[in-house]
Amino acid sequence: MSKTELPPGWCSVRLEEIAEVRLGRQRSPKNHAGEQMRPYLRAANVDWNGLKLDDVKEMNFTDAELETYRLLPGDIVLGEASGSPREVGKPALWNGQIDDCCFQNTLIRVRPEPGIEPQYLLLLLRYEALRGAFARGARGVGIHHLGSAKLASWSISLPPLSEQRRIVEVLDDLISRLDAAEESINRNLKRSNHAWSSVLNAVARGDLNGRSVQADLRLVSEVAEVSGGIQKQQKRRPVDNSFPFLRVVNVARGKLQLDEIHQIELFDGELERHKLECGDLLVVEGNGSPDQIGRAATWRGEVDNAVHQNHLIRVRPSGEILPRYLELVWNSPLVVDQLREVARSTSGLYTLSTAKVKSVKIPVPSVSDQKSLVEAADAWETSIDSAREALRAAKFRSHLLRQSTFRRAFSGSLISQDPVYEPASSIQERIRVAREQAGRRKSSRVRRARTVKASAGVMPAPSSAIEPIPSNAVQQEFEL
Repeated sequence: MSKTELPPGWCSVRLEEIAEVRLGRQRSPKNHAGEQMRPYLRAANVDWNGLKLDDVKEMNFTDAELETYRLLPGDIVLGEASGSPREVGKPALWNGQIDDCCFQNTLIRVRPEPGIEPQYLLLLLRYEALRGAFARGARGVGIHHLGSAKLASWSISLPPLSEQRRIVEVLDDLISRLDAAEESINRNLKRSNHAWSSVLNAVARGDLNGRSVQADLRLVSEVAEVSGGIQKQQKRRPVDNSFPFLRVVNVARGKLQLDEIHQIELFDGELERHKLECGDLLVVEGNGSPDQIGRAATWRGEVDNAVHQNHLIRVRPSGEILPRYLELVWNSPLVVDQLREVARSTSGLYTLSTAKVKSVKIPVPSVSDQKSLVEAADAWETSIDSAREALRAAKFRSHLLRQSTFRRAFSGSLISQDPVYEPASSIQERIRVAREQAGRRKSSRVRRARTVKASAGVMPAPSSAIEPIPSNAVQQEFEL
């Protein structure tokens, strides 16, 4: 909504006109220890759902620094920078949870002036962050910095104080309902994931849909050919003989992500040795997360003449095992647990090798039973995917409704307006006058302090018996 379209009694202001905006103190080695250690907040303590105070650090703040950087109830802290654009400017309200708590320069403090409802300002700043406005206004490559000066000059819509409070009341009710709906959606999305895991385990056990399939446990080396991939090196920079090259990032659990496929230079005979064939299972060799170790997906010939990285292991099934059955069983929690055990290392990382993959045991029923299990699993997958799509659509609609609700609230169209309220321009003017008066009082105190200091430093007039004072003595005394 443009400035001219604001309701009567509203006005458009810069944030610095109605609040003090300050960047936190920089963290430096000299303040890691000291006699005045005090708690401080950093960006890691700010979450979309409020403050996370389970890990609050300390550093040395002098009494003077405490007066400058102390957080007071009603202050709002925002993330100053982030590698993720969506996180830039993420705000939270401080309610005085910790005594004498300060803040670091990864945060910006916004302290509303009297006549400004902190909750209103919090919700407005959250809306700006959620809709990506702060990210678009940020500077920097890789790390996006909002900056206190940019935030201070941010234009916002300001309603009368009573309107601010009414908006907060209505928004709290509507947003809490949306939050509850999204929590329900997220719970059901997790349930859908658990349901699919149960299907995969049932395939591995051979009892999906009440079946009782008999299967022998076989070493992977007995029913498939296992081989490594090509190491990426400088000499393989694509020049004259380049081919599609699949990497770890292209392999998710049960599906391939082929939006970005790199190229690699191959030499004589390498394409024939390493070319992927339909039905090959690509297994991720290593991962710091135990949940992701050995994740795999089937290659279905999506790109001609493709090869794979050495951090992917190719498992090419023989005629005894169907590619789709192998993929389902491989990604089942029962087999993933086995992969995790063989991949565990003393360093805490999880790494597979071709030898370890060959040693894994999987159930191998008859081909006809495999087909039956695959058909049943595919039917379940279709149903579960349909449910997931419906849930994701509902979540997207909730997101749009949230944005629309915020937009209407801060443009004055969410609630009916009451013309008898004191206009926001009066609040703005009162803040301006109060600041001017405070500034004059501060200047007066500073002048008096300087006068007292100068008087205390006046030297008595020398007697005739005393040796004349050097001409630069006054400059030395007053550091001129």
